[in-house]
Amino acid sequence: MIFAWVGLALMGTALVSGAESQQCPGYKAFNVAETINSVTADLVLAGEPCNTYGTDLKNLKLLVEYESEDRLHVMIYDADEQVYQVPESVVPRPGSKGNQSREASALQFGYEESPFSFKVSRGDEVLFDSSASSLVFQSQYLNLRTWLPDEPNLYGLGEHSDSLRLQTNNYTRTLWSRDAYGIPDHTNLYGNHPVYLDHRGDKGCHGVFLLNSNGMDIKINQTENGRPYLEYNLLGGVFDFYFMAGPSPKQVSAQYAQVVGLPAMMSYWTFGFHQCRYGYRDVFEVAEVVYNYSQAGIPLETMWTDIDYMDGRRVFTLDPERFPLHKMRELVDYLHNHDQHYILMVDPAVSVSDNGAFDRGKEKGVFLMRENATLYEGAVWPGVTAFPDWFNPATAAYWNGEFDIFFSPNDGVNVDGLWIDMNEASNFCPWPCSDPAAFAVEDNLPPAPPPVRPNPRPLPGFSGDFQPSPSASSKRRSVQEALSNSKGTKIGLPNRNLIDPPYRIANAAGSLSNLTIDTDLIHAGEGYAEYDTHNLYGTMMSSASREAMLQRRPEVRPLVITRSTFAGAGAHVGHWFGDNLSQWDKYRISIAEMLGFASIFQVPMVGSDVCGFGGNTTEELCARWATLGAFYPFYRNHNNMDTISQEFYRWPTVAEAARKVIDIRYRLLDYLYTSFHRQSQTGEPFLQPLFFLYPTDSGTFSNELQFFYGDAILVSPVTEADSTSVEAYFPDDIFYDWYTGLALRGRGANQTITNVGLTQIPLHIRGGSIVPVRSESANTTAAVRQRGFTLLIAPGLDGTATGSLYIDDGDSVEQAATLEVRFNFNNGTLTMDGSFAYRAGVKIEAVTLLGQVSAPRSHLSEGRVYNATSQSITVTTAWDLSGPESLTLFTEPQHRPLSTMQALW
Repeated sequence: MIFAWVGLALMGTALVSGAESQQCPGYKAFNVAETINSVTADLVLAGEPCNTYGTDLKNLKLLVEYESEDRLHVMIYDADEQVYQVPESVVPRPGSKGNQSREASALQFGYEESPFSFKVSRGDEVLFDSSASSLVFQSQYLNLRTWLPDEPNLYGLGEHSDSLRLQTNNYTRTLWSRDAYGIPDHTNLYGNHPVYLDHRGDKGCHGVFLLNSNGMDIKINQTENGRPYLEYNLLGGVFDFYFMAGPSPKQVSAQYAQVVGLPAMMSYWTFGFHQCRYGYRDVFEVAEVVYNYSQAGIPLETMWTDIDYMDGRRVFTLDPERFPLHKMRELVDYLHNHDQHYILMVDPAVSVSDNGAFDRGKEKGVFLMRENATLYEGAVWPGVTAFPDWFNPATAAYWNGEFDIFFSPNDGVNVDGLWIDMNEASNFCPWPCSDPAAFAVEDNLPPAPPPVRPNPRPLPGFSGDFQPSPSASSKRRSVQEALSNSKGTKIGLPNRNLIDPPYRIANAAGSLSNLTIDTDLIHAGEGYAEYDTHNLYGTMMSSASREAMLQRRPEVRPLVITRSTFAGAGAHVGHWFGDNLSQWDKYRISIAEMLGFASIFQVPMVGSDVCGFGGNTTEELCARWATLGAFYPFYRNHNNMDTISQEFYRWPTVAEAARKVIDIRYRLLDYLYTSFHRQSQTGEPFLQPLFFLYPTDSGTFSNELQFFYGDAILVSPVTEADSTSVEAYFPDDIFYDWYTGLALRGRGANQTITNVGLTQIPLHIRGGSIVPVRSESANTTAAVRQRGFTLLIAPGLDGTATGSLYIDDGDSVEQAATLEVRFNFNNGTLTMDGSFAYRAGVKIEAVTLLGQVSAPRSHLSEGRVYNATSQSITVTTAWDLSGPESLTLFTEPQHRPLSTMQALW
């Protein structure tokens, strides 16, 4: 039975956002039909069209699908199905889980027939209520508004560099991909994730995802009488909503992953430390950085090179004098021989100058074309460029072919991962770019490379090509359809203004086509307009690049790090937060950015450029950032060519901080790997804001300067300059200091952590956790995998603790065997069980039980050591991870764990 609820105030008419005072009629519902798991209806315009930002469509369709117990799909689209919809080839739809019934769903759909509005509820709680305004569905503008609760807690709607908990008064989130140097706040940035979490404390949490790739403004504001609302203002497409029931934040996140795709699992080595810089002048300097890290005793897992390696900034080329092929291959061989890795950058724009990659692409017809069949050209780093059309059926084979040639393990640069940039897509030539060649000359594109030099100093351990030789030299070696509008094509309405639509979103770059690809271009294949698909360009390049890496090494998990993303990108790639600045505010906001992508958008392989990309860092900022960055999933130091060098070894304090924190990160690698693997299998987020674990504690709702690294590790970085203290929030629970093991009883309030030196970062283990750590660190992740384990048991307030460990071969897409074990501590006994098919070749060498107020003296002779300083017991073990095990740590009734002594505190 359909619920026909009475609408709320303002249901009949509403002011269209940004328009003059004109009333739009909304729609009436008729021909309503319902089944056990769906509702359909026709919607007809309820009065005279208002045509504010386009032509009102008279006939719409409603489709409601109960897809699972916790997911509801609500779609409003045009009856003729001409209006553009996000292609399933880019974002596959999840569909129904069997014959799901409405009665079994946690969510219920209700509607009002005239004027049409709908509600989504969970029990007695209304989660979404479109009666806040009349529905507007025009050729170039869609508007829908929902009421929000008082003082709402909203999160998501990225990509942005605003606070984690969104502002709710006069706030606009614009989604339109752009090259956003400096990642300014309150602007649109590189990617687009139109999903939000609405967290209502003890009433639960739910999620709302709008699958729409058109440019949009999402406004969060209040009416004149103070009632909060959220409003969608779209430049096209349809309303394609997915509602996730939760009711916990973690469940919402996992349910969203089921819609857009589970995150791709990454190789073990990718979680090591990475180094890059834009401006390494030649292969000698790259090699010298590798050598210097080794000499400084700072583990370096992967060396990266920015576009400096290219010949005239042209993709799929090498500078024959500064980065000759034979020396690049020797560098890669050196890294591989030392269990290290190498990654290069690839941009989408292909130079139209003398370039084999362009010639092959032109021959295959894979570049974007104008309607008159002439090549569309822009200007980026190499000068005049063409742009691959990812909708063209021939582009995938072309891209794979270029990877085969340039990254060939036999005679190319045998990279281990890929870095893709500028894929918003960025175009330096302002719109209208009538003469990109003239602009390139005026803008000095490509920039002149640095002078050629011989290797300036010897590098012990490298080949003779990397030793000083004044005569060193090398030879050069460089490795449209018409728009159809027949019913059902879903590629877009005719006669739209694709350059300057009537409704203008708050794009910080100005007009839609400014500094990007012209939005009136029509893609090959189905005939989609760039106007509709602009926000998909980066994520389509991402999936194509992942496939290109897979066809090089079909059995190995690809690491692809991209700048521009769309919903579902995490199923293919990771993301770095672009061109941030060496400023304390960017250091702080990186935490909120990371939490948004990892815990809400399901792109968990993320991180900011450590120490900042633009501007000069300081020793203090870089030291603090080195310690914070060690708890990003993607940990890379990278900065701009016109700034001071900031490799960790440049300052003694930063070097010491890096050595200390990388030691911690590497000992925790398997804990990270286990949690990341769980997210790739279930969507359960690994990196989390505090309210994900304490959803009813209002003191956590706005906290964006602390976070949980997995469920067990609370990270509380110093976030202010010239400070050695942290006002850290501890929920009502027990925590244990990572460094001392001492217990800290949280009371749902801030506690001051003092004397935090520049080389330290406060860490606490959450009570109830068992954390597997490697017994010692190493210089590479390959060496870490040879170290044994220690189990850290941090009893909860009830004296129990649990944990898990996942191990595989660390690299393969498909695993022949895996190790998946569970640890449980209860009543003084530790047990281990699970699946032991993979042979790790190492042992659990010790178990440390934290929070013990006295030693179980009768057991000290049995290899149990009590540490009074840390109030812990350590027991030597030799579990070979080949089967279940059990260990009793104490049995004496007079022994009292610290966690059971609440009455004394």
